[in-house]
Amino acid sequence: MSLERSDVEKIAHLARLAVSSDELDSVAGDLSTILQLMEQMNAVNTDGVIPMAHPLHMAQRLRPDEVSEIDERDHFQSIAPATENGLYLVPRVIE
Repeated sequence: MSLERSDVEKIAHLARLAVSSDELDSVAGDLSTILQLMEQMNAVNTDGVIPMAHPLHMAQRLRPDEVSEIDERDHFQSIAPATENGLYLVPRVIE
């Protein structure tokens, strides 16, 4: 399906899009390409394919929740300029 300039003008008006007259031919070509892709997708045989509401509609295999790194907070806070009660102190930014 190929769109004409007049078709694009009508679509732009209905969608409340400002498309200049210089852009009409380019937009018509882009929309025609999209419609051709949709025609190709509609031609695919989908008999026997179960529709899904979401591509991840099945139970997900999750990895075990295991600690993979050691706690180095004390080391990192020892080299920080200022800390208090396990928190980093930073200069005030917003006054």
